Formats: sequence, C-alpha cells, structure tokens
Amino acid sequence: MDNRAVKHTLPAKGESSYPAIASYALIGDCHAAALVSTGGSIDWCCMPRMDSDSCFGRLLDWQRGGYFSIRPAARCQVTRHYLPETLVHVTCFRSDEGEVRLHDCFAMREGGKEFPHRQLLRVVEHVHGRLALEVEVAPRFDFGTVSPSIRRHDACVYTAVGSSNGLVISGDVPLEPGRDGILRGRVEIRSGRPARLSVQFFAPDLLDRGPHQLVSPDELSERLQSTVGWWRRWAKRVRYDAPERGRVLRSALVLKALTYAPTGAIVAAPTTSLPETPGGTRNWDYRFSWIRDSTFTISALRDLGCVSEADRFAAFIDRTTAGDAREVQVLFGVDGKRRIDEVELKELEGYRQARPVRVGNAASTQFQADVYGELLEMTWQWHQRGHKPDAHYWDFIRQLVALAGERWRRADRGIWEVRGRPRHFVHSKVMCWTAVDRGIKLAEDLHLEAPVEQWKKIRDAMRKTIERRGVDPDRKLFVQAFGSTELDAATLLIPRTGFVDYRDPRMVNTAEAIRRSLSASGLIRRYRSADGLRGHEGTFVACTFWLAECLARQGRLDRAHEVYERACRCSNDVGLFSEEYDEGSGEMLGNFPQGLTHLAHISAAHALAQP
Repeated sequence: MDNRAVKHTLPAKGESSYPAIASYALIGDCHAAALVSTGGSIDWCCMPRMDSDSCFGRLLDWQRGGYFSIRPAARCQVTRHYLPETLVHVTCFRSDEGEVRLHDCFAMREGGKEFPHRQLLRVVEHVHGRLALEVEVAPRFDFGTVSPSIRRHDACVYTAVGSSNGLVISGDVPLEPGRDGILRGRVEIRSGRPARLSVQFFAPDLLDRGPHQLVSPDELSERLQSTVGWWRRWAKRVRYDAPERGRVLRSALVLKALTYAPTGAIVAAPTTSLPETPGGTRNWDYRFSWIRDSTFTISALRDLGCVSEADRFAAFIDRTTAGDAREVQVLFGVDGKRRIDEVELKELEGYRQARPVRVGNAASTQFQADVYGELLEMTWQWHQRGHKPDAHYWDFIRQLVALAGERWRRADRGIWEVRGRPRHFVHSKVMCWTAVDRGIKLAEDLHLEAPVEQWKKIRDAMRKTIERRGVDPDRKLFVQAFGSTELDAATLLIPRTGFVDYRDPRMVNTAEAIRRSLSASGLIRRYRSADGLRGHEGTFVACTFWLAECLARQGRLDRAHEVYERACRCSNDVGLFSEEYDEGSGEMLGNFPQGLTHLAHISAAHALAQP
C-alpha cells in the first residue's frame, strides 16, 4: 500500500536524541529538499538547491544544526501519510480536545523549472475541536555553523540573513525572537482558523531592502492546493496498473523529486553523512548526480512512461562533458560542476555521533570503468524510442566506445567505489563489453560511420576474457573480480546488459549462491570482501530488489515474491527506503531516501508484474 496508518510517539519537548532515520519523510520541489519528522519538525533542509548548505540541519548536529518545529502543546497521538499521488506530507495530531492536520511541502507551479517559488509551506488545517500548537523556527546556515541575523518586520514576518543565504519567514502565526536566535510562537487551531507558515529563500541583497513579494496567508493555502494538483498531474503520467501501483508510484515520486529541474541531473539522495554503520565512519555526501544511478533511474522511469526525464539527463551529460568522452567522470554537481572536493566538517558531531561529517565526494576522481557502458546503454534505449544521435553526439559515442576498448583491461574502483586497491571487477568488465556492443548495434542500425569490425574483435576478446577469468570454473558462477572466489551482488545486474540471459545456468548459480552466501535475515549484502574501510555495513536494500528481479526473470516467482516482500518491509510507514538496513535492530542506515533503492524497487515490481 502507498500509506500505512501507523501511530507514532511524539518526542518529549526539548528531547535531544536523534530520531530514527525511518521517522523522516521527504518533501521537495525538484530544486530543494527537506526531511520532516513524525514529530512535525523539519530537521534537514537545503535551499535553494539539494546540494546547498543546510539552513535547517540538526540531523547532523542536534544542538547547533537548526530546525523548524510545529508540535502540539499537550500530549497527542500522531499519525502521518502522504496525500495520494503527491509529495505533500500530512502529520495528524489528535487528542481528547481536538484534531489538526499539518501539511508540509515545497510550493510547486507550472513553469517552476525556470522560476521556482523556492518556498517551504507548512499549513495546519482544523479537523475538529481545538488544539494548541507550539512553533519554533531556528534557522542556521552553513550546516549549522552560522547563526543568522534575524530582523523583525511585523509580528508575523521575519528575515534571516547569514553568509550568502537569506530566508523570509512569514504567515499568520505571530512569532517572538529569543536571545538564542529561535523564533517562537503559539497558536490555537479551531474551526475556521487554519495556521499558515512559509520559509522562502531570497538572495541576501534583496532582503537588505526588506521582504518584498510577500504572499498572503490565504495565498499560501492556495499554493498548497496548486502543489497537490501539480504532483497529481505528474502522477497521471505513470503507467503502471498492477496491484503494486501504490508502492511503485511512491518510488516514482521520490525519483522525480530527486531530479534537479533546471538541468535534468538526478541526485543519489538528498542527504549527506547518514552513516552506513551506526556510529561509524562510512558517511558520504550523496547530493550529486552519479551517471550510473541516473541511468538506472531514467530506465526505471522510462518503464513507467516518464520519458522526458531520460531525454533531459542525456542532454545534461552532453553539456557537462562538452562532447569530450575523456571529460566523463563518475559524478557531477547538479549544475554540471566537475570539481567536487571532499571536506570533513570537524565541528559537527554527526548523526548519533557518527563522524566524520563529509561534504563533497572524492569518488568524483575515481576510475570506474562501468560508466562507459551505462552511457552507451542509455543511448541505445534512447535510440529504441525513435531518436538518432546527431553528428556531434555520435562523435562523442565513438569516443566512449574507443575508451572502453582501451581501458577495459585496467583495474578500477567498481560500482561500489571501494577505497582500497583497484581490482578487476567483473561487473565493470561486463559494462565495458556493453559499451562496445551497443556502439556496434547503433552503428549497424543507423548506418553510421564507425570501425565496426575492429569493435567486434574487441568485444569478442572481452567476452573470452570475462568468461575465462570472471567465472568460477568449479561452481560455474560469476565472481566479484578476476582471480577471486568472492561473490558480489553487482553481478546480479549482468543479464540486464544481454551479456548472458537471466536463465543462463551461470546466472542461476550466481543468484542462488548470492541468496545463500550474502543473505542476512533474507536481505542481501553487497559483498563480504575487504573494501579499504573500517567497520561493517548493513544489508543493501537495492541488492535485495536486484535478487528479486533476477529470480522473477528466471521464472522462480514464488521465491522472487518472497525476496521482494522482504525488501519492501525495509521501507518506513510512508513507503520510503534508505540505502541500507540493519537486520538486527531493524534500523535504516545510510543516506535517505536513497534513489538507487527506489529505482531497484520499481524494476523488481515491473519484473514480477510481467506475465
């Protein structure tokens, strides 16, 4: 189901413990993103872009990170859900005295790609009786390291300016500033009296002249309804009529929210440094666009009928590389930025004391050979929808194929971006084979000039080497790397390329061995080999969905459904998945919500729904 009615415990006022990752829900506008907790607190928000410094960020430092809380003044029962077919989140507070509904979203509008509202909306509506709410707004810029200058313009309008950021806080709830830099207010919700609050991003030079273009409280309510309509119109584009539509649509909405509208880039997740190991050091910044994850995403959205996102990402890659295949790297900023230096913010304590907190990602400089195959597979799918690359783009494609043919023998860091020594990962080799194979097919289908015979010789040499060195001769299954006996869940992706069929005996053996050897309580780990990092990680939910898809396409439907349902139980009550899952504690781990998990969910559901 899309939403499950689960009752939550409201944290005590002033409680300073970090909520579980599962307690959060995503809101966004294809520009910015925020996480709202079951207690009605926005503890993570990056504006005006998903990769901006946070303006509410106590998710990474509870004391100094900043937040925006709306909570009942007295003890209440709490439930939550998304409005159907939207990314508008609703928190329901209910007590013996009354009931209210808190709606959270970023304001959407037609034409928002170029001219977004850049506005976080919080609208409280009356249901019955009376209920008093307490409001606290604590903006903190630059990941909590900058306390802004707060100016009062009237009882309901404030501006907060710090560093290169500016916010207008407005609505119809009177607020009072405290010496601690927190705006506080109290409002009673009763029949005919909603409460509306807005946080809107503006450049500081505009705020210096005062909060211009203020929106009235009634218009805030209208923007909420416009936002509901925007998301439902997008949801109608999703073609999926199987029983799993609710779950699949929720994943599709998450992937859409992770798309940066101005460029078409797709971020891996809207957060940084949520740990893969409780209290550990495997903490990474995922607020960038990985070529691999993005090509998976557009494939999943394409299967649902959402093809424009695929075309826009292809254009993004063409722009960011300037048409030179040698300029392709693993990941880019959402604006196409290439330099993404990794920095540790030593002053922040991290989520539940998991340090270091990192911004930027050093994986941007790694050699990961699978990227060539991902780009050629994307182009092949684009061609199958009736498109033909122009002369400029075909030259780019030829360069990619040539690089794959030259570099496939090099060791790389692989799909998992290991920080130990480079290895000859089998998945990477297969993706280089995919690059050459798709180049050949494009040239032959479209009668384009290319050294096809030379490419075919390279492709044949790749296959022979992979089948000789990438397959365990005794167990007759694909291994993690040349010369290794270790397993790797990434090999579950090999049949997607056409290198082998899903029903090939080697793939059947691979899937079964992974199910037995990499399983923990029915969930799948990525691998068990050393990766150059300290500590252990949880099970990888996307890999569990990959296994479900593989089993389904092998015709092993009962087992596939079993694995699929086990993975689905790793979502929270509003249908969101994290990157990893601690099978022992039942806690989500890693950045959240994770695009790779949601797209793997869509692909597995699609495989199970096919006759």
